Amino acid sequence: MTAADATSWPVDEVEEEPRGPVGKAFRLSAADSLSLGNALCGFLAVCVLAWSAIHQLQTAHKFVIEPRYFATAAVLLLIGATCDLFDGLVARRFRASAMGAELDNLADVISFGFAPSIMVFFWAGFSGRLPLWLAFVAAGCVLLAGVVRLARFACVKTKSGDFMGLPIPMGAMTVVSIVLLFQPSYVTIGAVFAVAWLMVSRIEYPKPKGQLAAVVLAWIMINVACLTVWAAWPEGGDTLIKVGASMQIALVTAIPLRVLMFKREQRKGRRESQEVL
Repeated sequence: MTAADATSWPVDEVEEEPRGPVGKAFRLSAADSLSLGNALCGFLAVCVLAWSAIHQLQTAHKFVIEPRYFATAAVLLLIGATCDLFDGLVARRFRASAMGAELDNLADVISFGFAPSIMVFFWAGFSGRLPLWLAFVAAGCVLLAGVVRLARFACVKTKSGDFMGLPIPMGAMTVVSIVLLFQPSYVTIGAVFAVAWLMVSRIEYPKPKGQLAAVVLAWIMINVACLTVWAAWPEGGDTLIKVGASMQIALVTAIPLRVLMFKREQRKGRRESQEVL
């Protein structure tokens, strides 16, 4: 190739040098380490569930849900939720990397989208009480609702600054609570569909800030303790896990009702103020 050919080469076909702080994009911050820990917890939860199924199929030639394995998977997801709760706080307090938001969303898909959907499928698909196709659909809805929820969170910001739709960690924990608390049936699988709908709904959920964040963290720690006791000592911890799972379901049900009541009171107050004027 001559020098004239080189100078006449189309500009759009010449590979450009990468722009921007490429070196900084590869530096992991403390918040990124928490996001990676979240992803690892989700992966380990899936491994625990898969090992439970494979081990029983190899030894007993059938799969029966063993509470200890499901409790262990739930503990891992709760630890992942703790990492997810702190990664944003650490990023704001110290330093956030260029890929922090992307890492956070990818980790959430694994821990709070894929892992709970696998749990739903094992719970409903191997029970013999529901059609296999319904277990597939329910698990798929949990996964897809979580993916849509995260994508919308990255693109849409509410005026109030609260979450639009049930946050995916809380949605995942509610699904896990349903699996741990109830036997698979058409009613309980309907509850799983309802949680998936709440994640993509327009109902606003308050962000855990200040005292609310401390309450959420305390709730996670209590549930981790309850699930750990249940996994090690199922007979004695059975009541604890029922209480914790019931509290989670009640919390997710109560928050949208409280928000709706609050908005109704606001509208009523505005109407009364307009009538006075």
